[in-house]
Amino acid sequence: MSERVVLFVDAQNVYHGARNAFFQSPGSHVEGQIDPSRMGQLISSRGPAGSIRVLHEVRIYTGRPESSKQPRAYGAHMKQCVAWERAGCLVIPRTLRYPFGWPQRPAEEKGIDVALAIDFVMGAVDGAYDIGVIFSTDTDLRPALEVVSARFAGMRRAEVAAWRSPTANRRLSIPGRSIWCHFLDQADYSTVHDPSDYNM
Repeated sequence: MSERVVLFVDAQNVYHGARNAFFQSPGSHVEGQIDPSRMGQLISSRGPAGSIRVLHEVRIYTGRPESSKQPRAYGAHMKQCVAWERAGCLVIPRTLRYPFGWPQRPAEEKGIDVALAIDFVMGAVDGAYDIGVIFSTDTDLRPALEVVSARFAGMRRAEVAAWRSPTANRRLSIPGRSIWCHFLDQADYSTVHDPSDYNM
């Protein structure tokens, strides 16, 4: 019997993680971009021996620039989101927070990790997936992993994904628990890289 896989992508964490893992001196802003749909297919094709997995959904959590403050960045962001949605992904955006002193101080993502964590736990509660995979190294997501792996053992499986290179080996983990990690290397990145320039 096949198991439904839902991939939860922390977009900025994954993007910056890829840049740090595979580009010593990132140049173009497209370096680090991924095609989340292809990433979902790649991850759902892998796992512990004996499992039959089917990609059910890819959910992308991303900060959204304000059109009045960053019109160019907003336009590029919306083009990227449209591309993700056309590929069948679900985009969950949250407007960036602009601190006092902006633009000297950068805009910040607020609430992305909370939204992802809540959806990950509620997906387990509602039976929306058999296997939920968090692609992020943000340790604020660890409590969600703990809840699903402990309270839904035998019903839902919590897994994680992370980049791996000589300069990157971080992953989400829970002390005392075995959480499957989909480590993705340079070759994997090449297969899911999105070279599109959404600023054009």
